[in-house]
Amino acid sequence: MTAAWLVAILSVGLMGFAIQRGGTCMVAAVDEVLSQRRAHRLTAMLEASLWVVGGLALAQLAHWMRGMPGGYDITQWTVVGGLLLGLGAWVNGACVFGAIARLGSGQWAQALTPLGFYVGSLSVGAIFHPLAPKPLATASAWPWWSGASWLAPMFVLYAVWRVGPRLLEHWRERQQKRHRRRHHITHLAERVWAPHSATIVIGITFVMTFLLAGPWAYTDVLARLAQDMFTADWQGLSLPLLLLLALYAGALLGGWTAGRWRPARPTAGECLSAFTGGALMGCGSLLIPGSNDGLLFIGIPLLRPYAWLALASMVLAVATALLLQRAWLARRAVAF
Repeated sequence: MTAAWLVAILSVGLMGFAIQRGGTCMVAAVDEVLSQRRAHRLTAMLEASLWVVGGLALAQLAHWMRGMPGGYDITQWTVVGGLLLGLGAWVNGACVFGAIARLGSGQWAQALTPLGFYVGSLSVGAIFHPLAPKPLATASAWPWWSGASWLAPMFVLYAVWRVGPRLLEHWRERQQKRHRRRHHITHLAERVWAPHSATIVIGITFVMTFLLAGPWAYTDVLARLAQDMFTADWQGLSLPLLLLLALYAGALLGGWTAGRWRPARPTAGECLSAFTGGALMGCGSLLIPGSNDGLLFIGIPLLRPYAWLALASMVLAVATALLLQRAWLARRAVAF
């Protein structure tokens, strides 16, 4: 059990490293769609879900699965939660992934995002906890469970097609002795940690953590801490808290090794935005239930309808807020 915990902690640390290096963030992904008319970051985040599907299919064939997390009913709170999740991400300027990436760059105000998330979950939990959606009894089975035998080989072919050319290119670059080593390493680091590459690593490390420690999302840990204030159930939190610390440690290491570590004294406005945005995301997460990390890596891959609806609501809220912000700034610029 100790070895499994250690591997799980290292996997989550690598996940934090990849999140920071790839600049993974739903707000940045939606902004890219609106401003550049392309969905490179958004498809990269969804691709991480695809890697989770493939990894779980392989694990099922190898008889490594210990069960699947259940889903939740779709209610009006599913949409409200998704909208609050998106609004909180816009207020903060980053979703729960982006907050990790920014914290890894030394933006200390983002340390208030998980605190706000906890407070938001705590406040909503006091009112909403008795009415929270109950897990669906029929959702324990994975829709693709019976198709793992044909899904796994297809995923292996996809993985070879997706990663093979990158490995080949990496090998060719190492053979080019005319480039200085320093230039080579810098160029390689910039290319390897593109959004798609980062999310591939995130998806793989999530599957490893899932198999060793069960379904885990760092916002679920914060929400559970808030809920345990009412249930007084603190058993089983040792490993989730260690994984949470490993995630932040990996992000800090990623920022430091990439040369992005530029700590700066946070302003009052940045602190307020981070805390308020985190609180709104905490409220939304408890209403769904689940935040965008749990939705992307658990709900979406397992084809849970509530997760797809909540994530779509989140994207809609972020896009609407960004468009209204741009319209207001443009109008203000004309006025002055």
